[in-house]
Amino acid sequence: MPSSLRTAGSRFGFSSVTRFLQQDADSPDTRALRAGLLALSGLVEQTTQVRREHQPLDAIERQAAQLSRQARQHQLLLTGMDSAWHDLYEFGAYQQAVYALRQALERWRRALREHAGGEPQCFADFERLAWRTLGEALLVLDLYEQQGGDAPRSAAPARRREPLLRRLRAWLARRPV
Repeated sequence: MPSSLRTAGSRFGFSSVTRFLQQDADSPDTRALRAGLLALSGLVEQTTQVRREHQPLDAIERQAAQLSRQARQHQLLLTGMDSAWHDLYEFGAYQQAVYALRQALERWRRALREHAGGEPQCFADFERLAWRTLGEALLVLDLYEQQGGDAPRSAAPARRREPLLRRLRAWLARRPV
């Protein structure tokens, strides 16, 4: 992920990305992915918040289990998306990022259950991969929109939109710290 997004992410949190995605959900071509991403990023935000607030272990585990189910659903959504999405090279990288996030989440959940001393590192790995996954998703959305969705690759989109990542950076810059 670009360092500017990582910096913005550490200042604003996952909820900022969630709010940004909600503002730009008008495209029918990207609606399903955005909805899945909104659900995923919202649960990541809730899960990290519960963990940071040092809630009881069972509350953290319940939240992490809910996130695990949502991540699996999101991965199934990606598998069923049409070929215009799968034609994007970056879409495969995004699918791998979701898979890596699920693996990191399960390692963290295992560390929680076993009361392992490595739990803080497992949580940090999970959080880092969550940011990477959201960054990959934003890149895929941006590239898809720039290519005009399922329009033929040789045809230019009717209206060229400002790249999603530039809009996200501008939006985050306007948000209060």
